[in-house]
Amino acid sequence: MLTVVLIFAGALAFAIGGTPLAQRAAWRTGMTDAPAERKLHQRPTPLLGGLAIYVAAVAALLLFGDRAEVTQLAGILIAATLVSFLGLWDDRRPLRPAVKLAGQLAAVGLLVVTGVRVQCCGDAAVDLAVTVLWVVAITNALNFMDNMDGLAGGVAAIAAAYIMLLALVNGQQLVAPLAAAVLGACVGFLLYNFNPARIFMGDGGSLFLGLVLAALAIKLRFPGQPVAATWMVPVLVLAVPLFDLALVVVSRVRRRVNPFTTAGMDHLSHRLVALGLTHRESALAIYLLACAAGGLAFFVSVADIATSWLVVSGTAALGLFGLWRLEFASDAPGERGERT
Repeated sequence: MLTVVLIFAGALAFAIGGTPLAQRAAWRTGMTDAPAERKLHQRPTPLLGGLAIYVAAVAALLLFGDRAEVTQLAGILIAATLVSFLGLWDDRRPLRPAVKLAGQLAAVGLLVVTGVRVQCCGDAAVDLAVTVLWVVAITNALNFMDNMDGLAGGVAAIAAAYIMLLALVNGQQLVAPLAAAVLGACVGFLLYNFNPARIFMGDGGSLFLGLVLAALAIKLRFPGQPVAATWMVPVLVLAVPLFDLALVVVSRVRRRVNPFTTAGMDHLSHRLVALGLTHRESALAIYLLACAAGGLAFFVSVADIATSWLVVSGTAALGLFGLWRLEFASDAPGERGERT
């Protein structure tokens, strides 16, 4: 427990101290996001926040984590490093979606060969397919959520906090330290990223966070609980990013545009603003939804199978109703633009 606290505090301190340095480096190297018709911010903003998150999390693990644990987490860290630097490259010179997907699949391959894979379907091929789908979906879901000040960092921090608590309760000494590092790095970064943001994380940060959270969710284990119930826990912890991804994909496919190459104000955050919330209120409302989903995940982790299925079924029904209400029961938001 002390190690987890030290890692969290170290990542928090490194992010608080390192983010201004990343901000200065971004100005000097031209790594900034300029205002445009499809973006919300009104002035150029530094884009190297993701590098600060990455360095803070990894440095805290290396300095305060147990060497044996860090070694066992090497597969996750190497894969996360790959997608993080792929994201930095994309921030500097936009890459084609196919290139980004290829990099993400390579990262999934690294996870799989180091033992980070889904093991709940009883068939190796199906487990592999679910692993690929899960990691790619969560990685891109966090990337999609980076569309408003403080949003992706806050949602990632909440997810990391629940994963850390679930790991500690279930005695998982490998998962908890990395989750604590992500939590501390995100909280420290949010001091500079919450509306009005002084720095953005960019793809270098959102892809890193998405892949790490996806991998940690796979690594969660619940001794004594049946897999038929516990597979739902990671889905609930990351339900908000998954809902936003589903909403955007459905909306864009419905309008016959490519979900991964077309920007638009069709995210959950933008729709809440369209309903009358400010940008801050929209982000805070989504934080509350993420907290509620995490609370349900915690409940399901200790509930019996029947209760777990009831909770997940109800959550899925609410998600489908929200999708219908936001997309089909009102005018489609169109392609008016987004920040990233």
